[in-house]
Amino acid sequence: MTARNFLTIDDFDIRGKTILLRVDMNSPMDTQGHILDDMRIRSHIATLKDLESAKVVLLAHQSRPGKKDFTTMKPHAHLLSKYLGRQVTYVDDIFGTFAKTQIASMEDGDVIMLENVRFYSEESLERTTTEQANTYMVKKLSPFVDIFLNDAFAVAHRSHLSVVGFTEVLPSGAGRVMEKELISLERGIKGGERPSIFVLGGAKVDDSLRVTENVLTNGGADRVLLTGVVANVALAASGVNIGKANMDFIKSQGYEDQIERARGLLAKFKDRIGLPKDVALNDDRKRVEAPISELNSDSLPINDIGLETIVDFTNEIQNAKTVVLNGPAGVSEIDAFALGTHEIIKAAIKSDFSIIGGGHISVEVAHLGLEHRFSHISTGGGACIDYLAGEKLPGVEALKAARIKYQEAKKL
Repeated sequence: MTARNFLTIDDFDIRGKTILLRVDMNSPMDTQGHILDDMRIRSHIATLKDLESAKVVLLAHQSRPGKKDFTTMKPHAHLLSKYLGRQVTYVDDIFGTFAKTQIASMEDGDVIMLENVRFYSEESLERTTTEQANTYMVKKLSPFVDIFLNDAFAVAHRSHLSVVGFTEVLPSGAGRVMEKELISLERGIKGGERPSIFVLGGAKVDDSLRVTENVLTNGGADRVLLTGVVANVALAASGVNIGKANMDFIKSQGYEDQIERARGLLAKFKDRIGLPKDVALNDDRKRVEAPISELNSDSLPINDIGLETIVDFTNEIQNAKTVVLNGPAGVSEIDAFALGTHEIIKAAIKSDFSIIGGGHISVEVAHLGLEHRFSHISTGGGACIDYLAGEKLPGVEALKAARIKYQEAKKL
């Protein structure tokens, strides 16, 4: 995908217009309702600054029903006001009379934050774009706005009301976060400059294998280096006795069936998949290095890649032109087993184009203070994985369809 597949802010004359902007400000919160990490809130500042000549109505969600942090958008509006340098008015309504009155009375430069869209039960139903366009919320809000912009990449893999519903009835495009995500990730899965290397880790084995299959099948990556639990699954698939403790963990996570899938990928792609030569075992939180050849049924839990593997992988990574990292290489929350993850991160910043796929590895990048050294750090967890795995995201497909509809309407 390129920028030509969807419209952006630059395709509209937004001066004096009322913009309905779907953002993702879903943030970790404590039990007192304080936001603990405002990264996602800050990520939308660039979009909002480019909309200063318009009236902006924000649609957002916080958590989901049943969760302790399922609450109002009031603290998000307060924090956003601080970062934006102007008032963001919190409106305790979504599409009722109060919300519509507030929107109708806005002046250019005003920003209002509507209530948590997931307070409306229909929001989270997975339905087609046309079905969502016929909902009460879309019918009530759309007459009060001129343009819909989706800047919430992290929920683009959901066919939710506020993600796809307005794209059929309003001129629609991507905000700056969405625009950058799609252009950067597309460059990642197309391979960009060569060599292109994906380094996949973490505990979500099925996700990593989906991405591996997509980028190797479609030529987006020259090599995929496996770390974390997915590496343990692949080692088991290759015939290595990784030990009862590690096999029990794989089974407890429901990934035993992924061993056969990994075996198929190893057979199909052979030298294009890199596996650890050695690992770091956890002996009462102490790091014990062990070559793969010395593992046996009594082996301790594998918590990181080993030193020899770290050297081999980092040499390969720092000589690549394009690098995509997703998932930590080990149990990085324990200092003794963060080494593999940290060294891989440091190697990746030496490439010409580097992407962090979100999730736990983003935390480690922040811990090292290296966010500014990466070309792109994704704001989406599940959405990013699905995109890298080659799956179509409903929110993105809706924007592509809206572009075609908008351009055809302009020809009439």
